[in-house]
Amino acid sequence: MKISDVRVYTLTCPLKRPWRIAGLTMSQMMATLVEVESDSGLVGYGEALTRSGPGVTREVVQAILKPMLIGADPLEVDVLWERMFSTMMPRGHWKGFMIEAISGIDIALWDLIGKALDKPVSTLLGGLHYRKLEAYASSVMIMDAVDMIGEAESLVDQGYRKIKFKIGRGVEEDFRYLEAARAAVGPDIGIMADINCGYSLESALRLGAMLPSLNLLWLEEPIPPQDLDGYARLNEALSLPVVAGESEFTRWGFRDLILRGKVPVIQPDIARCGGFTEARKIAALASAHGVSVAPHTGASGAVSIAAAVHFSASLSNLCIFEHMYPENPLREDILKEPVLDCQNGFIVVPTGPGLGIEIDPRKLEKYMS
Repeated sequence: MKISDVRVYTLTCPLKRPWRIAGLTMSQMMATLVEVESDSGLVGYGEALTRSGPGVTREVVQAILKPMLIGADPLEVDVLWERMFSTMMPRGHWKGFMIEAISGIDIALWDLIGKALDKPVSTLLGGLHYRKLEAYASSVMIMDAVDMIGEAESLVDQGYRKIKFKIGRGVEEDFRYLEAARAAVGPDIGIMADINCGYSLESALRLGAMLPSLNLLWLEEPIPPQDLDGYARLNEALSLPVVAGESEFTRWGFRDLILRGKVPVIQPDIARCGGFTEARKIAALASAHGVSVAPHTGASGAVSIAAAVHFSASLSNLCIFEHMYPENPLREDILKEPVLDCQNGFIVVPTGPGLGIEIDPRKLEKYMS
């Protein structure tokens, strides 16, 4: 089996209800979809995480990575990953768009291999530690307290036992917001708070010192991802875990996050950190240091989420899965069957070959840009 073609598409769609997080309001969803075809006619799908400029990722795939893949054996997935990375790294491209592009291709390769062998990707990764994943509801966006309370109560009614709240409007206001959230859901529901890098270290220390009474499960990305010494100070000073990793790339970035940042739970995004090939190395590194993994999904499409489900189910050191419940047509509307739905706080791992999902080409076309 040889790779005969690599195709890439950019997808965009508006949101009826924009997502408001610290410092940003997202009014549309974007994704970069990768197709890797073999000479047998089988096609594997991958997704590169895209927050802006999806055309940049598309050009990286088409102009730089595709030529080195044509004619290669997709089963040599680790060899191909190192070949792609080695082409980038000497030119200074060892993070950012370049690694996201590699991630999309790598996911497509694993999907293709699974289809060729008639096995789900989770089996190829070593098997299922979980046949269904406990999922937390992510995320109650920044909104008025009255609306937030209604949203949180609705999520509890839907069966979620853990809920994440977006904050980032200032220490005192955020604390009042989380107080209201705790009162709304009661003492038995787990709460996480996500600042999306919106605080200074000083503000994060102040808020963290106020939170013990609310019994939070974690405080997520309070400060910029490059401030590893700041993460170490927070985890040494505070009684609750301070977690991060959705903004990080490759095993080397996570090595520094774990060893220097002292982060006890990492959150790799499989469509950003390097795909399955790199994510499994990141998870092994975390396991060796007693660190658990809570994969990030965020504003991703169905292919990325399916990949994250298979990756999560294969982990012995899984913490919990992130189910991003707000409306996102690129997650909900491009599959023939809703195999990624979350029911009563759990997601069943797909058992079909590859990623176990089937994309509907007719639905996909209306989002192509």
